[in-house]
Amino acid sequence: MPSHHPLQLSLSRRGFLMASAGAGAAIGLTAVPALAVGGPRPFGRYGSPAARLTPLTLYVDPRGRGDFTAVQAAVTAATAPGYTLVIAPGVYRETVTAGVTDPATGQLTEAASEMTWIGASENPQDVVIVYDNANGTQKPDGSGTYGTSGSATTLIRTDGFTARRITFANDWLRADHPEITGTQAVAIKVQGDRSAFFDCHFLGHQDTLYADSLALGVFARQYYARCYVEGDVDFVFGRATAVYDRCHFRTLNRTDLATAPYGFVFAPSTAVANPRGYLVTHSRVSSQAPDAYYKLARPWVPGSDTTAHPMLTVRDTVLGAGIDAVAPYTNMSDTYPWQSQRFAEYRNTGPGAVISIPENRPQLAADQAESATREAYLGDWTPGRRR
Repeated sequence: MPSHHPLQLSLSRRGFLMASAGAGAAIGLTAVPALAVGGPRPFGRYGSPAARLTPLTLYVDPRGRGDFTAVQAAVTAATAPGYTLVIAPGVYRETVTAGVTDPATGQLTEAASEMTWIGASENPQDVVIVYDNANGTQKPDGSGTYGTSGSATTLIRTDGFTARRITFANDWLRADHPEITGTQAVAIKVQGDRSAFFDCHFLGHQDTLYADSLALGVFARQYYARCYVEGDVDFVFGRATAVYDRCHFRTLNRTDLATAPYGFVFAPSTAVANPRGYLVTHSRVSSQAPDAYYKLARPWVPGSDTTAHPMLTVRDTVLGAGIDAVAPYTNMSDTYPWQSQRFAEYRNTGPGAVISIPENRPQLAADQAESATREAYLGDWTPGRRR
């Protein structure tokens, strides 16, 4: 199992993200070597502007020792496919979009395709991209609110994207904005095909990780390996074909609710024509909340696609006591009952995986499980090797 642990309690997240990466020890995080948090070699083994690894390598450092001080500036400068961004330790408070539409053709440009972002430290806690927009946040120009998709701190629309050892976060908090009812606040929205995340952290509350696609008829494959994701309501959601391999999902405690459920881990919205939705394998789900206060999943059938047939398979995964073992699934809308969707489990363990009412926990047969694998879901794409 992965060794990821919660970075901080929800009440202290704002303090962590506002702090510099080097201040981690002061708030109880594991101390990191001085070299990793901004010493004389902020990019570690990945070169520097003076010793560039390749002509398509760009360096980002908030202290000005790279090519750029902001991630978006580096993404904008990547004018051809295949760029690598090496990002030095720091907290980058900005919104970032990779992949834009050409106004002349209406087509997605290829400039940012096959792009890789690397956190220069060996610790994803050191490199944090964060902002605090929510669905109901008013836009500065007065044109309305951001909406769920518009709230995303990071938006990945291009194909062939890879990220390693980076934290993607949205630190908007309900308690700070009681006047806002649209509380979805996305840390990252991923729409591209062949998107891979290795050893990354995703922090938020509602709608943390939006694993989606560019359009209803487009099937986007995504791979998340050894990642940590935390949140409360539907915090892993969307219509992508996504594999979560050896990941840790952490449900947060809530003081604004008196009774269960506090939230839901997964809310897939798989298109009916897509034979593969979300696959969770060899992972674990833990919780800060009381036992049985979270549901494992509920199906999302959005108004924009009422034909959606959400799909989730959770296999060989440890489900902690925070998951309601008696009734782990529920409806988002009674019009689309979870029993009519493609939900299944296989060989899960832990107190949240105990089968007391079999009809509430559909299980794969052994022969069905043979096709519930990373290789089957990703097809002819093999995510890149460790760097």
